[in-house]
Amino acid sequence: MSLVAERPIAAIAPVSVETVLNYTRKTGTRPVSYTYDPPAGVPRYSGEVDARTVSLQNARLYDGFGLDTSGFEQIRHHSSFVDWSEFRNPKLVEAVYYPEVVAALLAHTGARKVIVFDHTLRDSDAASGSASLREPVRRVHDDQTFESAPRRLAKHLPPEEAAAQLHRRFAIVNFWRPIGGPVQQAPLAMCDARSIETGDLIPSDLVYREWTGETYSFAYNPRHRWYWYPNQTPDEVTLLKIYDSKSDGVARLTAHTSFSDPTSPASPAPRRSIEVRTLVLW
Repeated sequence: MSLVAERPIAAIAPVSVETVLNYTRKTGTRPVSYTYDPPAGVPRYSGEVDARTVSLQNARLYDGFGLDTSGFEQIRHHSSFVDWSEFRNPKLVEAVYYPEVVAALLAHTGARKVIVFDHTLRDSDAASGSASLREPVRRVHDDQTFESAPRRLAKHLPPEEAAAQLHRRFAIVNFWRPIGGPVQQAPLAMCDARSIETGDLIPSDLVYREWTGETYSFAYNPRHRWYWYPNQTPDEVTLLKIYDSKSDGVARLTAHTSFSDPTSPASPAPRRSIEVRTLVLW
């Protein structure tokens, strides 16, 4: 990773910040996280939080990021959607925004097929436990595991096609965009995949009302290298590698989390964003 010449947006942002990220302590008990308010007496997240102060580097000042190297990257992408009200309409998002995402990922990855399987809207002012509008996740995590990703593939392809695709390369990639203006609070932090070790991964249950998925929580590792894109705008999309079936020579996943930015303004605008989750098939 090499430092590059300062870019315009980076000129008004620090080279790095120190902040606290919420890791999960290894206790031998499988963590469980609820996407809604759980029954009385059951914690929203059962994992033991291991809060660590880390240094985040301004990603705008570095080159060498990519889905297959660091597990994340930023691309320029203009959407026909601008207003928050447009993104709040799920039928409109599926009809108009999903095809935009598919076209962008096909062009960027060279894949033969991209399937959008869901999306999530987040608002830092959202009430905890809201199903249609969630708050930013403030815990280091990855949305799938090496075991759950093939099951996700099987949910969205006909059986014969899914069986054939398991012998080919496929990935799960999140397409993350701010909505309404530059991110002023709860920005997204990404961990360079090259600094993640297998022993850092903690399989965890993610409980929805209808079913239970599996994600990775992460144990703290001082080798982790963290980055963020300060003042990220709606025309700047972050791509996150959630899973890759290719096990040789590419990043297979990355850890990510929102965080409290010590350089945020005193009264920041709420952070609104959309993350579209996709299957990328080669």
